[in-house]
Amino acid sequence: MSEERQFTRRSSSRQGIKDCIDANNTLSRFENISYKTDSSRRRFISEEISKLGKGNISAQIFTFRELCVATKNFNPENQLGEGGFGRVYKGHIETPEKVVAVKQLDKNGYQGNREFLVEVMMLSLLHHQNLVNLVGYCADGDQRILVYEYMPNGSLDDHLLDLARTKNKPLDWDTRMKVAAGAARGLEYLHETADPPVVYRDFKASNILLDQEFNPKLSDFGLAKVGPTGGQTHVSTRVMGTYGYCAPEYALTGQLTMKSDVYSFGVVFLEMITGRRYLKLKTLSSSPMHKRAGALLKI
Repeated sequence: MSEERQFTRRSSSRQGIKDCIDANNTLSRFENISYKTDSSRRRFISEEISKLGKGNISAQIFTFRELCVATKNFNPENQLGEGGFGRVYKGHIETPEKVVAVKQLDKNGYQGNREFLVEVMMLSLLHHQNLVNLVGYCADGDQRILVYEYMPNGSLDDHLLDLARTKNKPLDWDTRMKVAAGAARGLEYLHETADPPVVYRDFKASNILLDQEFNPKLSDFGLAKVGPTGGQTHVSTRVMGTYGYCAPEYALTGQLTMKSDVYSFGVVFLEMITGRRYLKLKTLSSSPMHKRAGALLKI
């Protein structure tokens, strides 16, 4: 890639993230709508997302009816997974014609309207081979649905830590290192290329998706946060993330830096080396983590 093209892409990324920051006024409005009735709240959120989408978001806007057709009315036979956020279905859209993953958020789940909007913005503005592509979204009424590119090999968790359920074969060493390197490049893009930088905040095996060739892509950006800029050393924020993967200094102080993601990467890398969940490694003994991992390598 020529220097001119690299500069153009970097400039475009910088402007896009700044647009995301400018949208914080919209984000903050979601925190002040509890006084509204249920019907007016749903209408307000839909209007805000629609307005923001027309101005700043390039992702396709789907109707709920279109996604019902794509997933055959969210048929359980098409379900790919389920979590605290809701359910993910395999679907087929006609424009453009492709297979997609459709994440229907649970109305009472962990991912709220703020996280939904952050994910739509972040994945519309950030583009890298190791970040999952957002095809589009739906905000009809009280529906919150995200449409991603389909990743046929599921998540790293499916091939590393949940083998009893998935019946998958353990990944060989070369594939594990390929996944680790690709995931690291995704974080590097967020930390070093995106301007201002972005802290992912939810790096874990279940959020690393794998394509047909086991190339990794980071997904689930609802907790992503614009990182420190200028002379700032950190961003003070409410502690969010997954227990066990969250950096201790961030969990204790709420002071967020890119190093928080690096800590999470280290936890996942230990899981990749040992094939054990981090929390299970912690219960093996009272020895330091690196010694427990080293003992497993000798088995």
